[in-house]
Amino acid sequence: MSMNGANRDLLILHETDNVAVTLRRFAKGETAIPDGASAEQVLPSGHKVALAELDKGDAIRKFGQVIGYATQAVKLGEHVHVHNAAFGAHDQAYEIGIDYQPFQRDPVDRQRTFMGYRRADGSAGTRNYIALLATVNCSATVVRRIADAVNHSGMLDEFPNVDGVIALAHGTGCGMDIGGEGYQTLQRVLWGHATHPNVAASVFIGLGCEVMQVARMKQMFGSSGQERFHGMTIQDSGGTRKTIEQGIETVRALLPQANAVKREPIPVSELLVGLQCGGSDGYSGITANPALGHASDLLVRMGGTTILSETPEIYGAEHLLTRRAVAPEVGEKLIDRIKWWENYTAINGGEMDNNPSPGNKRGGLTTILEKSLGAVAKGGTAPLSGVYKFAEPITSPGFVYMDSPGYDPCSVTGQIASGATMIVFTTGRGSVSGYKPSPCIKLATNNEMYQRMAEDMDINCGDIIDGVSIEAKGAEILEKIIAVASGQRTLSEELGFGGAEFVPWQIGAVM
Repeated sequence: MSMNGANRDLLILHETDNVAVTLRRFAKGETAIPDGASAEQVLPSGHKVALAELDKGDAIRKFGQVIGYATQAVKLGEHVHVHNAAFGAHDQAYEIGIDYQPFQRDPVDRQRTFMGYRRADGSAGTRNYIALLATVNCSATVVRRIADAVNHSGMLDEFPNVDGVIALAHGTGCGMDIGGEGYQTLQRVLWGHATHPNVAASVFIGLGCEVMQVARMKQMFGSSGQERFHGMTIQDSGGTRKTIEQGIETVRALLPQANAVKREPIPVSELLVGLQCGGSDGYSGITANPALGHASDLLVRMGGTTILSETPEIYGAEHLLTRRAVAPEVGEKLIDRIKWWENYTAINGGEMDNNPSPGNKRGGLTTILEKSLGAVAKGGTAPLSGVYKFAEPITSPGFVYMDSPGYDPCSVTGQIASGATMIVFTTGRGSVSGYKPSPCIKLATNNEMYQRMAEDMDINCGDIIDGVSIEAKGAEILEKIIAVASGQRTLSEELGFGGAEFVPWQIGAVM
């Protein structure tokens, strides 16, 4: 990266780029580049200006990659955005494994630990919840009523090692094809949360007549997690009031066992961290995302696992991942997911470039190619060691990919079901969500938003523009990850987020 001019008004990210990023707001009529066109309208911070004259059809380059094409002639210094640039052909030369370089593990004497919860199945948690899971929307109100009754009754005061009771309610569970992709996906989500390392015990509550039957789920997944698994239905329990009463008593009986577990030193290599971004802006791919990518590399070198997701938001940059794949079958799995998404959007009357969102565009992102190149930076430089379906259990350590929509609550729901015990979330516009049972660290991409929303942002990465190195910020993020894994509460936890953001991916026809 290089600054253009003594006043640091512009940032040039790569020597082959023909656009620069504005580092401040330019007023109407002001000139961003000497001898260039003056701004016809206000030019916001984080947007792009042309470093050269562009003809219609010319490729626009940022990060040293094509992010779109000029839809009309563009003058030197002119604002480059949706009014004169658009999505187009992109690099699909996947060249699986050509950039693969093995990552060296840190020596044993440099291994770090965090203070976590060791479960009976050997997994390691960062939080200690009791989870109430609705198998169907028909029982959603009941699980919420039980959780509210316990959390607000003072019952938990006697059990300081329990972080709370969470209600995981959703809008599906019936009217679906038994054995179809949507059914299988919801099964993985529910079981993944019920047996999650951050959950001491789980209670499934159904209506009784729904498609998503608890007995089928137990048969599907076998005995794994049975010591923490409980279930009931409203119909068998005698109705709403009796089910709520029975649910409260079930939780009361589970609390002493849940409280008995205590934090102990656990190797950092056992952390699984979901990498997310939402409400992105023109700074995301410059500050917070690459800083998180460096933290990801540090964690992978320690033997930990980091999970990149949001397939529609890596579209156009997937070749940067396939080229790092540890084996041909890993790269092919990612390509298969891309093809699945191209078909999925087509049969639903959409397209992969119906992204970025309106907020992304206001923040300076013009095409999905530009957004994806910045999003992939969250994955650092480590080899891609595995590719998984949504909510599929992660079994390979290192940097991995889990397929998901770009919709943040849905994507994180899948990552947690896959085993993520922490989430780190970058945002430029200001996302405020949290994701129980896993704590969520928020990284601000720019100084202005961080100052405006400091009560929601755990770390400011905007100071990278002011001279803080990517490496230093990545090290700061890693220390925060370890602290939060050891029990330090994030700001989204302090604000009470995490109960409403459980959003299983609903695939297929609702019948």
